[in-house]
Amino acid sequence: MFKIAFIGAGSITFTRGLVSDLLTVPEFRNVEISFTDINEQNLSMVTQLCQRDIEANGLPVKIHSTLDRREALTNAKYVVNCARIGCLEAFETDVDIPLKYGVDQCVGDTLCAGGIMYGQRGIAAVLEFCKDIREVSRPGCILLNYANPNAMITWACNQYGGVPTIGLCHGVMGGHKMIADAFGLKQEEVDIICAGINHQTWYISIRHNGEDLTGKLLEAFLKQPDICKQEKVRIDILKRFGYFSTESNGHLSEYLAWYRKSDLSQWIDLSNWHHGETGGYLRICKENRNWFVHDFPNWMQQEPRKYLPEKRGIEHGSYIIEGLETGRVYRGHFNVVNNGTITNLPDDCIVEVPGYVDGNGVSIPRVGDLPAGCAAVCQQSVSVQRLAVEAAVKGDIVLLRQAMMLDPLVGAVCTLAEIDRMTDEMLVAGEKWLPQYKDEIRVARQRLKQPPAFEQKPYTGAVRLHTKTVDEMEAEKRI
Repeated sequence: MFKIAFIGAGSITFTRGLVSDLLTVPEFRNVEISFTDINEQNLSMVTQLCQRDIEANGLPVKIHSTLDRREALTNAKYVVNCARIGCLEAFETDVDIPLKYGVDQCVGDTLCAGGIMYGQRGIAAVLEFCKDIREVSRPGCILLNYANPNAMITWACNQYGGVPTIGLCHGVMGGHKMIADAFGLKQEEVDIICAGINHQTWYISIRHNGEDLTGKLLEAFLKQPDICKQEKVRIDILKRFGYFSTESNGHLSEYLAWYRKSDLSQWIDLSNWHHGETGGYLRICKENRNWFVHDFPNWMQQEPRKYLPEKRGIEHGSYIIEGLETGRVYRGHFNVVNNGTITNLPDDCIVEVPGYVDGNGVSIPRVGDLPAGCAAVCQQSVSVQRLAVEAAVKGDIVLLRQAMMLDPLVGAVCTLAEIDRMTDEMLVAGEKWLPQYKDEIRVARQRLKQPPAFEQKPYTGAVRLHTKTVDEMEAEKRI
């Protein structure tokens, strides 16, 4: 039997779900699982919860839980990375510091100033993960990366980490269901082909029983009032580019500077989730963390999860491992090195495209050219990603500033002087997670002692909601 190791296993909902998916596979009932995290409390809670589920399902699996990453990775055949480097502490700086300079982000984990700095932290850490994998894991160990910014981290692992890495995201599946619902069809009845880059992937083909529905999608969505209300940016992009994007309203708007400038509020919906609100995903993450810590004893009293095929989730990870180990064919959408798959994007970038998995490995069919407009949107982000990856690997502040300058939203909002100072401020704030910038941070701290060469106007965002306390969330649940 083989071993699967989870880095960042304290991501409770995700880890528990993926373990459940894996152990639903009959051949995996004796698999070895190890968890590692830097947060001892979160690690303990997720281990207790998952172990209770395992025992309730009558399986012999014993989770090995450790703060020692190399110990967790020893002899692993597969490694799942879901670590958020810097946790919510750093995430807050990714959102709040750019906001001082007028850069209004909803999520800030993929591109924009927040995503670029998140990538600097993540790449520094993941290259250390890769070193450990090369040294102590099984030869040929595969890294399944769920951590954001997914494309940047997957790019760094493949080019500089020496570990074969597949980036995974569930955005394609969510949009697939929306499309099927809009046509009044079951999801399994609608065949899709998505292609692009992570969080900027396009449904370039939608078919049902051989009929091409791609050009009929806008009409179908316009008949759905909730979608039109919550996904204003996605609907507008569909109108202008002819293709639907995988990414949600607020997240998509961050990569397209037109939507997050002076008239931002018209593109935001506050009915649920974070459809564009300033710092919306940070708010949700904080609320979820606080609620889980508070409510964990109740979670332990709830009915354990049942490992049943009909209850299996949609995350790609378990299906990839199942395909590789059993030979069963799985088709999904994966983030991989392009290598000519999308012919009008660079060969070395990371693309999100259809792929097949079976006992022979992962096979990626050729997509060809993306529609010209879709490719252009992706290309500008690829340029930023390339600079950000190189900056993170080398600890090069010049490249880092160039990435910031060329980011569509940052460039649309900030002057060069503002970009320089914002970059300095974010480097200093992230010092403990950015060892590659040690010398640059020392100099940046000195520069920040000087007053800015521009007037800084207070800005708190277009629409920012209050982060609920545990008491407030409890009161809501009682209503």
